[in-house]
Amino acid sequence: MSIKQITVQRFSLVSRKPFEEVMAVITAAIGRPNMQLFQQEIAAAETEATLKELVQKAIGASDLMEFMRLDMGTVSRKRTGGIGRQTVRLIVGNPLIMTQMVERVPDAASYAPVTILVDERPDGVHVSYDRVASFLAAYEDEEALTIAEDLDAKVEKLLTAAAT
Repeated sequence: MSIKQITVQRFSLVSRKPFEEVMAVITAAIGRPNMQLFQQEIAAAETEATLKELVQKAIGASDLMEFMRLDMGTVSRKRTGGIGRQTVRLIVGNPLIMTQMVERVPDAASYAPVTILVDERPDGVHVSYDRVASFLAAYEDEEALTIAEDLDAKVEKLLTAAAT
């Protein structure tokens, strides 16, 4: 058994924009493929070139795609008669970027795709993200860290655009 200490850096912004506007910016910038079909196409791809082409078609302007959307707010509001804040957890990433990290550091598969939290609170809409580079720093692989930093920059650019 081994235990590795990992320090996580959390990137957070608070927006005065309405929740729906923040979500609209994020949604417009990420690809939203039919995941069942996408996974079938990826499994059937016979060459790396075909794989790359499929991913390029699936990603959005941010170079990221949505794997899953968990609307936690809907569940919470069911308990309160439809009243309450909105909270959405987005699982996003890019399979090509994720693969590059995992080839260098297999444990990187635990951190990618990444989670973006968009949460409506009394002081505004919070957009938050745990930096992948902070997870991978403990593994001391400079190439994987560089790839993770590039991914972090993509996510943070997206969140900044959504929040401002």
